[in-house]
Amino acid sequence: MNVRDRLGISPARQRRLAWLMEVSLVGMFFIGLDRGETGIVVNTGVALAVTQLPPVLEREYGIAMDAGLTLWITAAVFLHAFGTVGLPGSPLNLYRSIWWWDHLTHGLSASVVAAAGYAAARAVEIHSDGIHLPSRFMFVFILLFVLAFGVFWEVVEFAIAGIGPWFGLGSVLTQYGLEDTMLDLVFNTVGAVAVALWGTPHLNDLVGSITARLEDG
Repeated sequence: MNVRDRLGISPARQRRLAWLMEVSLVGMFFIGLDRGETGIVVNTGVALAVTQLPPVLEREYGIAMDAGLTLWITAAVFLHAFGTVGLPGSPLNLYRSIWWWDHLTHGLSASVVAAAGYAAARAVEIHSDGIHLPSRFMFVFILLFVLAFGVFWEVVEFAIAGIGPWFGLGSVLTQYGLEDTMLDLVFNTVGAVAVALWGTPHLNDLVGSITARLEDG
C-alpha cells in the first residue's frame, strides 16, 4: 500500500506512527490493569498481539509488509482498543460516547480482513494453473469473505458477552442489540467495497510475497 504517494507520508514517518500506536497500546494495557477492567486488558492485549504479526510474517516467512500496510493494520487495532479505554476523565468509553466510533472501527477492521482475503486468494490463483478468478468474481469474493467473517465475529461477540460473566470476566466484547449488529455488518461491507474498488492495486507486493512463499514451500 503506497500511502506515501497518496498522503505525502514517508515510510519512515509511517513506521514512527505505527510505533507510537504500539507504545500507546502498552500504556492502555496498564490502564486496564490499574482500573481492573478486563475488557480493556483483553482488547489492548489482543491488539498488541496483532501489531506483532507484520514483523513475524516478514521475518519468519519472508512476506513483504511495507510501512503503509503495517500502519493500516496497527491503526485498525489501535482505534478499536482506544475506543474501549475512552478519554481521560470520561466515565464512558468512545464506543458509548461517540455514535460513529463503532462504525469507523468496523469499517477499518473490515478493510484489513478484505485485504487479507484478497491477497491470499490472488496469490493462490497466481500459484495454481488450474485456478482463474475473474475480476468481477474477485469483487464478489471480497464482499462474501468479509461478510462471512463479520457474521462469525458477531457470533463470537454474542457468545463472549453471554459466557464472560460466568467466569467473572465482565464486559470483554459487548453487543448493543440487533440494530447494532446489522449496522456493524453494513459498515463491514463499506470497508470491503472500499478495498474491492480502490485497495487491490496497493496489495501487489503482498500478493507477490505470498505467491513466492507458496512456490518455495
